[in-house]
Amino acid sequence: MRENLLKKRIAQGKTGFGVISPTIDPTICEYIGLTGMDFYMIDGEHGGITASDITNMIRACELRDCTPLARIRSVDAKLILQYMDAGIMGVMMPSIDTVDDVKRLVEAIKYPPMGYRGLGPVRASDYMQGAMNQKEYVQFSNEQTLVLPQIESMECVKNLKELCKVDGVDGFIIGPRDLAMSMGHYDGPGHDEVKKTLDEIFATVLESGKWFGTVAGTALQAEGLIEKGAALVMNSVQGLIKTSGKAFLDARQ
Repeated sequence: MRENLLKKRIAQGKTGFGVISPTIDPTICEYIGLTGMDFYMIDGEHGGITASDITNMIRACELRDCTPLARIRSVDAKLILQYMDAGIMGVMMPSIDTVDDVKRLVEAIKYPPMGYRGLGPVRASDYMQGAMNQKEYVQFSNEQTLVLPQIESMECVKNLKELCKVDGVDGFIIGPRDLAMSMGHYDGPGHDEVKKTLDEIFATVLESGKWFGTVAGTALQAEGLIEKGAALVMNSVQGLIKTSGKAFLDARQ
């Protein structure tokens, strides 16, 4: 079990930068780590990624000290277990709306007494061959893993103050596009009403003692989010390729 460098960075008051990607190629993970990114979010919701794909992706992230995280499609305890056993250091969970949803997520990620995650001789525990005994490993794992519900609907926003009270949650990741559609704005999150709601979400989460993260398409957007208190900022691999590719091709005009 490795130390969660992203969690450590955020605890030091620094912002974690990273990407989310639906690709399955470990080489991409290594490229991202070599850029200096703090984390790589494996997208198991929108990507065609299976539990058998993730182990070498995690190894590639670890090789470059880039914390491996995953977005998993649903609060399926057995599926979450497969990701965690492979070495994922935190889970971002979509479609979270209620206190019960959040509690089930915590329980799936954490070992007893915090949750119900099953223990086995798997990669995350060094196949039970590492320097830690079982008690030490269980405690260390519970300390290191991140629980990150996503805020993507107005139902979730309505319940947010109660969700923030659930033990074991580290922070919330806001998905502005889905949130905007939940508000009836199907063309994107650029509306003043959406921006106001986002600012209210940021304030509610920070007041609770948790932290928040979200997406930024540019460095300027990232700077603005950091000023508002964001502890985690991510772009997509596709977005970075598009931006840098377009900037490179602009030279031919």
